[in-house]
Amino acid sequence: MRAPALYTAAGSLLLTTLAAAPAGGIPGTPGDALQLGGTAIAAARAEAKGITFGACPDAEDMPAALQCGTVSVPLDYAHPDGKQIRLTVSRVRATHKDPHNSKRLVPRQGALVFNPGGPGGSGLYFPLAGLLPEWKRIGAAYDLVGYEPRGVGRSAPLSCRDPQQFFKAPSQSPTHPSESYKKERIAEAKAYAAGCAQRAGSVLKHYTSLNNARDLDVLRAALGEPRLTFMGASYGTYFGSLYATLFPSHVRRMVFDAPVNPDPEQIWYRNNLDQSAAFEARWADFREWVARHDTVYGLGDTAEKVQRSYEKVRAGLAAEPAGGTVGPGQLQGAFLSAGYYDDFWPHRAQALSAYLKGDPKPLIQQAGPHPEAAAEAENTSAVYTAVECNDAAWPTDWKVWDRDNTRLARVAPFETWDNVWMNLPCAYWPAARQEPLDVRTGPGELPPALILAAERDAAAPYDGALEMHRRLSGSVLVTERDAGTHGIAGGPNSCVNGHLDAYLLEGELPARRAACAPHPEPSPSR
Repeated sequence: MRAPALYTAAGSLLLTTLAAAPAGGIPGTPGDALQLGGTAIAAARAEAKGITFGACPDAEDMPAALQCGTVSVPLDYAHPDGKQIRLTVSRVRATHKDPHNSKRLVPRQGALVFNPGGPGGSGLYFPLAGLLPEWKRIGAAYDLVGYEPRGVGRSAPLSCRDPQQFFKAPSQSPTHPSESYKKERIAEAKAYAAGCAQRAGSVLKHYTSLNNARDLDVLRAALGEPRLTFMGASYGTYFGSLYATLFPSHVRRMVFDAPVNPDPEQIWYRNNLDQSAAFEARWADFREWVARHDTVYGLGDTAEKVQRSYEKVRAGLAAEPAGGTVGPGQLQGAFLSAGYYDDFWPHRAQALSAYLKGDPKPLIQQAGPHPEAAAEAENTSAVYTAVECNDAAWPTDWKVWDRDNTRLARVAPFETWDNVWMNLPCAYWPAARQEPLDVRTGPGELPPALILAAERDAAAPYDGALEMHRRLSGSVLVTERDAGTHGIAGGPNSCVNGHLDAYLLEGELPARRAACAPHPEPSPSR
């Protein structure tokens, strides 16, 4: 699974400590007890030490209210006194200012910790969301806290290849690849997996969703919070649900925004197949919107005609890459982001229109690689790959991948094969495979959680929200109907934000499943 420029998945888990037991330990086994004991030791240590916040590194242009610090966590929770790694944490303190009543002081409710997903996403600048109108009420009551999970940014960064070799541009992106092309990509996947093992060594196996959940409990303790208030988006909902399963008594409130399907049978191979199918539907939504605005873009007055315009651009870029760097692969990457966020639609449509009229500049600006971001992009990719591959068993026979995705590409060609190439290193992964945790809480075990989902989300298909709702007893699902933005908390839908505010500020949830009308479609731009 992926996010616009990176993949966004969800992760799985479990295993690592006793010889006969899976390495994170199945709950109730000695292995699990050892890991939980290690988490308790690390959390007590972090609570005693706390976090010393100061100026954020490389953040000269950021508001002074944004502060950073670090918290130490064990590399291996089976050995809490062994090697430690430092996670970078950011914070903006609660303002106490009621945005609707300047004379009213808002009492602090604690820290709200956020994770944006990935795996591999950084939440370091999330606290600045408090400057936005949609977040000011929440920012008045909560310290907004973000962090870089293990492997990300400065938090024991992971790398699988030379960042200077990360961008391959221009590149192809065939929707029905030839056998020779498949062989090239298999070789690349094997080399990438080998590079991860060579660069990371023995620590590679410790980048898992289960350890992300454990790290979250240590962060909670370091912040001085007896119980955690957490918001996870996309993949962040997966290890958030692991946290809820492992540490239900440590939970105060939890928001799951754009949930991935936590069913152990879905982690991760099947989730990626479902995601590829969902992107086809979202790609159709985009083309239908463009067709409705044919007088603006001139790309066709039906979705089929818009598809033909897109294919014409693909063919042109295959023959002569725009600016020498934008080929079909870069085009695909840019338009994948339109499947995540519909506010990208006007810009993407305008770039297609301009290219067909002889002006490639908008397309180069939107789709061209950014070498200055190579190190960050390579790091993100490495963490994504390590966590997904470590979390669960993947098919190791190429024939399985080829069979399943050839069949899927017949009806969902837009994203299927690119999704394969992103995840194929997991077929050749050198670290031991783990067994996913069965995410599940019983009645009364967990405080009621709020689940937010867009009905046509492609990156995290809606079935995942339904499954998360079934597995977290007492949770309430709020659905944005007929919309597909990936992550809807604090966005343009006032109905969704009303439920979010009521929950985080008052602890109030709808009595049962709630639905919100979709936010307005974007307006076309010339």
